[in-house]
Amino acid sequence: MTSARPFNFSAGPATLPEPVLCQVAAEMLDWGGSGMSVMEMSHRGKEFGAILERAEADLRELLAVPANFRILFMQGGGLGENAIVPLNLSRGGKVDVVVTGSWSRKSAAEARRYADVHVAAEDNGREIPVGWTLRDDASYVHVCTNETIDGVEFHDLPRLTNGVPLVIDCSSHLLSRPIDWQRVGLAFGGAQKNIGPAGLTLVFVREDLLGHAMDICPTAFNYETVAANHSMYNTPPTFAIYVAGLVFQWVKQLDYAGKRGLAAIEQRNIDKAGLLYAALDASAFYENRVAANCRSRMNVPFFLKDDRLNETFLAEAKDRGLLQLKGHKSVGGMRASIYNAMPLEGVQALVSFLQDFEARHG
Repeated sequence: MTSARPFNFSAGPATLPEPVLCQVAAEMLDWGGSGMSVMEMSHRGKEFGAILERAEADLRELLAVPANFRILFMQGGGLGENAIVPLNLSRGGKVDVVVTGSWSRKSAAEARRYADVHVAAEDNGREIPVGWTLRDDASYVHVCTNETIDGVEFHDLPRLTNGVPLVIDCSSHLLSRPIDWQRVGLAFGGAQKNIGPAGLTLVFVREDLLGHAMDICPTAFNYETVAANHSMYNTPPTFAIYVAGLVFQWVKQLDYAGKRGLAAIEQRNIDKAGLLYAALDASAFYENRVAANCRSRMNVPFFLKDDRLNETFLAEAKDRGLLQLKGHKSVGGMRASIYNAMPLEGVQALVSFLQDFEARHG
């Protein structure tokens, strides 16, 4: 941190790297000597073309995206993709969904509008279920690899052996760790967690999955059309792509614990999560209810043993410069989202507050 800004633990739209925000401010009125703000540029002009080209190249490099995957810059967010994916991949047939929390449950409900959906396994948002019942003739299997609300994360992707493509909603941990592309057919995520402002959705789709959209799929959401037009079939979210590109450059330059780039981000995320979970586990005053083997590095829900103290906790946290710690309304309690841009110092400040609050109210 280069200023005295508070630490923002919002689940999304979320905190952004301060150097990126400073660069955006500096370039707001004139990008690269063009005399224009990025918000004023034609998406088909050479200036924005250069921004998009670099952003895609940097993202492909950071995540080691194979050449047979197309990267699409789209709109609609994760909720939109819950419809866009089955419109492109289900062919009106069968879709298997593993429900691990709130977002995969929504995905299953939306996909039912376009396909025969089978819940292959389900849990209450505290662990990853075992004993999946998958259909060999399903069009794809859907999993949410990080449940933002419930705090459940797949630390290893499932290896499907029946040849059915795996679709992952990785919205809230995209760019926080590597992706094993050999196990994935399609990945998608909203950018507003680790990557940039709301409005941009990233889709990574294997080329052999293009060209199967249902007739009712809107043309602007047809992956084959979007890929053929290099994400320019309709006006893309230009400003969000620009900010995302700056975040990609920030990640590439990051140096932490002797590592650089994505490896540095992953190690810092491991350290941040480890520090926070250790503090929660050491306390009889706070409780995290997620199984230890699938706790999210990004979203850490926790509960005070006496929920009558919730409002006092949030007010005192705000006074200490710790913002947006209230849990999702569907589950209650607290939630600390510690995305890529949250520095280690922010988690240290939160842990210090947790301990101080317990000493005074426990």
